[in-house]
Amino acid sequence: MAESEAGKAPRGVRLVITLVGRTNAGKSSLLNAIAGQDVAIVSDFAGTTTDPVAKPYELLPLGPVTFYDTAGLDDTGQLGKLRMAATRKVLWRTDIAVVVADDSGLTDAERGIIADIRRLGIPFLVVFNKSDLAAPPEADLDWCRAENIRFARASAATGQGATAVKEALIALAPAEAVREPMLAGDLFGEGDTVVCVVPIDLAAPKGRLIVPQVQVLREILDGDATAVVVKERELEDALANLRRPPALVVTDSQVILKVSGDVPDDVPLTTFSTLFARFKGDLPILVAGAAAIDGLKDGDTVLMSEACSHHVQADDIGRVKLPRWISQYTGKDLRFEVHAGHDFPDDLERFALVVHCGSCMLGRMEMVRRIRECVRRGVPVTNYGVAISKVQGVLERVLRPVLR
Repeated sequence: MAESEAGKAPRGVRLVITLVGRTNAGKSSLLNAIAGQDVAIVSDFAGTTTDPVAKPYELLPLGPVTFYDTAGLDDTGQLGKLRMAATRKVLWRTDIAVVVADDSGLTDAERGIIADIRRLGIPFLVVFNKSDLAAPPEADLDWCRAENIRFARASAATGQGATAVKEALIALAPAEAVREPMLAGDLFGEGDTVVCVVPIDLAAPKGRLIVPQVQVLREILDGDATAVVVKERELEDALANLRRPPALVVTDSQVILKVSGDVPDDVPLTTFSTLFARFKGDLPILVAGAAAIDGLKDGDTVLMSEACSHHVQADDIGRVKLPRWISQYTGKDLRFEVHAGHDFPDDLERFALVVHCGSCMLGRMEMVRRIRECVRRGVPVTNYGVAISKVQGVLERVLRPVLR
């Protein structure tokens, strides 16, 4: 796949590889050496890279990835603190980290970021760059061996070691990145029919389908099954026209109540968001989080967490519909607070519940880390689709196909 093709892959399915290190350690030059082309700006001037810079790339056999080039760990001043905060936010969505040291070896800056990376559970590699100028300090190599840290020697200036770095990145890739991910392919067989219910309302993007719908349709085609796509109003007629019942019906969560009434109980039924909950996160934890809705009290604050920023519609699912449904279900006076994009609140403890979107624009590891952080801090977490099915009274049925 060409670099332009890698850039077309959905952001949420691309492996994220982040380069961190001190100013002028050669992070940008190393990235160029790995890619075999000038994808990052380099100069001898300290601090050339300020905000994290994303670069799509095709790293075979892993497929499309995104490299992040970040500011120096030793950036100074108030602006430097902000840049370092931005670097640490990138680590939240990182699948593999590359700690780049120059010919002076490992300092407190590198050891500090290694400690942060380890706390996040991110696979990582230490690259001793500029090996054409000097060999890495033997004490640092011994420390890496003692700490069971994978390392490589490289020279971004000469290209030496670039292949070894790529091979190490491939070896460090999480199992989810190596195996073919599956949304719904295990729920139907070759020759089966899968019905996808896609409502077209004000919130639907003009002229296209959303990522979960597209990915499920692609799995149906890849599985040599037949996809039938209808709006909720045409579902009953579509089912009547089929020669045999579908192997599965997948619907948008917003119309699950109507769809569950139209689909016979013996036909497996689930939602796109529920499929993404098991594809991108930990479905049992998200189901347990939905149960916490029953325990909400007057005055509780619920975090509505969105993975991407978007133009808010009059009846927005995360800001209007779902908060209204949860309030109606509980009968409680609740406060709802929305956080959008890659920012995840540091003060999670003040929320009685986190309700996350389907995370179609997040990588799996970032979503898993968000879930783990909620669990670690004792805050129940669920997602939009699971919460909707819960308050609509159909969660048990929606889970039946995917938790068997």
